[in-house]
Amino acid sequence: MIAYGKDKSAVRDVTADIKRNAITAIMGPSGCGKSTLLRAINRMHELYPNIRTEGEIELNGESIYKMSTTKLRRKIGMVFQRPNPFPTMSIYENVIAGYDLNGSKLKKDQKDAIVESSLHDVGLFDEVKDSLNKKGNFLSGGQQQRLCIARALAFKPEVILMDEPTSALDPLSTAKIEDLLVELKNQYTIILVTHNMSQAARISDNAMFMYLGELVEYDKTKKMFTNPSDSRTEGYLTGKFG
Repeated sequence: MIAYGKDKSAVRDVTADIKRNAITAIMGPSGCGKSTLLRAINRMHELYPNIRTEGEIELNGESIYKMSTTKLRRKIGMVFQRPNPFPTMSIYENVIAGYDLNGSKLKKDQKDAIVESSLHDVGLFDEVKDSLNKKGNFLSGGQQQRLCIARALAFKPEVILMDEPTSALDPLSTAKIEDLLVELKNQYTIILVTHNMSQAARISDNAMFMYLGELVEYDKTKKMFTNPSDSRTEGYLTGKFG
């Protein structure tokens, strides 16, 4: 359970076993608790004193609440709705920012290898290899979002959380990000919040449908879209409400 203040429960009664090396889409109408649930997975709510959580979240059988937040966020990366490269940092510095912010002492060749590998993983290295010292915000929107994904991948996390990562992008950039996520699931577990039902149908392996803060249905995406178990899921997917 996740609550804002004493009385307002935003998420409750959610139980789900997220599959490894798969894309799990979290769908539902605005205000249903999708992003709230996603942010709980790497304890972002602890940044706000008026939010309280109850229950348990485990990563490979270990409670995330028994880990330091530094360790947890190395294991569970986050990509947000709008591309947000650090504006005062170069492309190179953006990718390696997590190490620098955590005080990790890496040699130059180690940093170089991490930056190159992370940018290769998101298909961006060849596009920016001659501009690594330029600010990240000179890139296009789609390139900026891939840079932010590279920044999340630099720690080699086990899980990547994505909160509507293509909602601010044009169709071509969206298609590139979707193709990228399908490739990345071979190495990472991806949890994706999306309002775009077509996107969920195209790229996710499993889907969760949330409504009024509750998990209504969780199943393989193909089954949910063709034969949902709950009438509320069917109503949402067929556009009767949302």
